[in-house]
Amino acid sequence: MSTTPLVESTLPLPLVRKGKVREVYSVDEKTLLLVTSDRISAFDVVMNEAIPKKGAVLTQISGYWFKQLDNIVPNHFVSCNTDEIVERVPVLAEHREQIAGRATLAIRTEPVPFECVVRGYITGSAWKEYEENGTLAGEALAEGLRESQELQPAIFSPATKAEEGHDENITFDRMLSEAGKEVATHLRDVSLALYEAGRERAKKNGIIIADTKFEFGRSPAGDLVLIDELLTPDSSRFWPADKYEIGRGQPSFDKQPLRDYLAGLKKAGEWNGEAPPPTLPAEVVQATSVRYQDAYLRITGEKLSENP
Repeated sequence: MSTTPLVESTLPLPLVRKGKVREVYSVDEKTLLLVTSDRISAFDVVMNEAIPKKGAVLTQISGYWFKQLDNIVPNHFVSCNTDEIVERVPVLAEHREQIAGRATLAIRTEPVPFECVVRGYITGSAWKEYEENGTLAGEALAEGLRESQELQPAIFSPATKAEEGHDENITFDRMLSEAGKEVATHLRDVSLALYEAGRERAKKNGIIIADTKFEFGRSPAGDLVLIDELLTPDSSRFWPADKYEIGRGQPSFDKQPLRDYLAGLKKAGEWNGEAPPPTLPAEVVQATSVRYQDAYLRITGEKLSENP
């Protein structure tokens, strides 16, 4: 695996789309290649500096979970092993440095236009809404909850997927009306089952998965399939269990050093929270990289491989 951060991949395959951190390429009519760069965003702004090994961490954690949880629901995962990918797509042999550890071969699907969010603890935007109105997506929650308190049982809280800007939290009733009872109920039940299974495994390794989001697509046969990334530090809130304390915000295993630095700049009036982003000090970049790698170690029990 290259030690040079990858800001953007450029591969000899048709580019399907480019997101904040991923490029998606077409391999053939049935298969996609997802390449996770080391780009990082905060406050909806993509930073100029990349975070070493971040893309590999996200790719390999997702691969770990796809294999661990495939008994719950089918998924799009084929392989994130670089040798296997090059064997299946020989044109990538000369571009191994770009894909090593950070590429996923996946089944092509038609994405379902909902994000399936599961909240096991009340935090983030959910806590903000509850603090102001006592609700989540407009629906009343129990009185007297405190910040970061565990929700029993976990709450399924879907959102619409926005092409630009923020996703919108919606009620399950709205999802029922837009997706239909059979699809909405299936997505809810599978999402809750995935979260509970992942949360229990992570808890044994000292990580609390406070909340997460799942994405689904339809296979060519019409089946609902789990896609995108799975239970990563970017799609979930990972908290260190030994530092958990109810009634306040929690430290996390992802962008916390970056968020803290940027929040300090905003508070001091040195950054307005919009593009262009400020220059990141080397120690912030390094600290963020260490956080991501630590999450991988804790989840899988192994250090990130230098040759995945």
